[in-house]
Amino acid sequence: MTEKLNWDTEGNWTAEGEWGAWNSEGQGFDRARWQARLDELRAAHHVPGATLAVLVDGRIHELASGVLHRGTGVEVTTDSVFQSGSIAKVYTATMIMRLVDEGRLDLDAPVVDVLPEFGTPDEEATRKITIRQLLSHTGGVTNDFNFDGGRGDDALAKYVEAARNVALDCPPGTAVSYGSLGYVVLGRVIEVVTGQTWDAAIQELLAAPLGLEHTMTLPEEALRFRVAMSHLGEPGKYPDPAPFWDQMPRSVGPAARVLITAGDLAGLAKMHLDGGTAPDGTRVLSAAAVSAMQHREVDVPDKWTVSADGWGLGWTLYDWDGIAGFGHDGAAIGQYAYLRVVPSAGVAVVLLTNGGSARLLYADLFRELLGELAGVRMPAPFGPAEEPPAVDMTPLLGTYRREGVVVTVTRADDGTAHMRYEFVDGMKDLSPPLEMELTPVSETVFAASGAGPSFSEDYMPVVFSTLTTGTRCVYVGMRATPKVG
Repeated sequence: MTEKLNWDTEGNWTAEGEWGAWNSEGQGFDRARWQARLDELRAAHHVPGATLAVLVDGRIHELASGVLHRGTGVEVTTDSVFQSGSIAKVYTATMIMRLVDEGRLDLDAPVVDVLPEFGTPDEEATRKITIRQLLSHTGGVTNDFNFDGGRGDDALAKYVEAARNVALDCPPGTAVSYGSLGYVVLGRVIEVVTGQTWDAAIQELLAAPLGLEHTMTLPEEALRFRVAMSHLGEPGKYPDPAPFWDQMPRSVGPAARVLITAGDLAGLAKMHLDGGTAPDGTRVLSAAAVSAMQHREVDVPDKWTVSADGWGLGWTLYDWDGIAGFGHDGAAIGQYAYLRVVPSAGVAVVLLTNGGSARLLYADLFRELLGELAGVRMPAPFGPAEEPPAVDMTPLLGTYRREGVVVTVTRADDGTAHMRYEFVDGMKDLSPPLEMELTPVSETVFAASGAGPSFSEDYMPVVFSTLTTGTRCVYVGMRATPKVG
């Protein structure tokens, strides 16, 4: 039986029985000090509102700062609900692994064995792509495919049908390339195997057994709670409320929309730290499944965009000078979410925000928190050296293309490198082209200026690599774009 959660006057989880261990008397966490630091850093980086959850010594501590909506001035509380963006992928991956535990899925089976309607323009590749590859972003499917499947329960089915015409970023198994399309497909796999919508499956397979009462997927569910508004604007000042609360269709839910509190996300992380069990002893995942999700499936050439050293089955994996960690980042058009877990210390930290220079807030706050609570030394902010190395750009110049995106790398007469990042085809109205100067960090890694601090602190990493087929590619935002000319 799952115990009911309540929040005490200081914003901590308390309840009868097993949940009672999560109270405000935890050792090693100075609530007043970290509240002051959250308030200070949030204001310094012009983030309208934020919630922070810290799991340490087996207890979850929750803090809140700022406002949910700058137009109304409603204050953020620890039970406020935020959009978590791509952290939704962790929920989808966890549900897939639960179905694997139950013998209802095989990680190495081709997706088409479970979902015959899945397809790509490359029939041979379609037959090879496995569930494991979609979980680890090695299936070659793209990230940049926007399709609105409507508000009905068939939204994911319609998305998967439309995606049959979407070209792969690269052949399956040749590289890691971050791809939301694959996670929508996994969401549809969950629907087919369980016989219910992905939205309902989250409640049955995760939220209910873990007692997560502020975890949901649909806007009408969020209306029951205090909800954070997205904010958009230029760096260096407070942003304004966005024209819409949520611009993502229901069909992208498995990749990009779970609505949560910081405490609920910390509760999911605690289950993974506890070997797959809920606080009341209910087994949600096997210990083997928990371990498999944290096993490195692939190294990541771009180690800076989301601080990734590798990828597991759903989890981003980190190596902080020999201290292993896992987690995920999320962005949802004006809302940014961050989760970092350090198994050796039993520590998890969650930050949810609603705009501003959220990446800078995360970087400053997590460096301090993880350093003190888990002995983690996070890397310095990404950027060029004071004296950048001399690099021959000639082999890197040219045009790179994948579904929805064209990247053009050129060299000016003075020898400086320039990159144009342009959305095309069905993505062409998403944003104007980005024009960025490239400063070398190494022979294959460059720092691009002009991307804005919410994306990747001061500079955006641009990483040149090679597919296992020998084709050159460039990574921007963790997406592999092959060279075509």
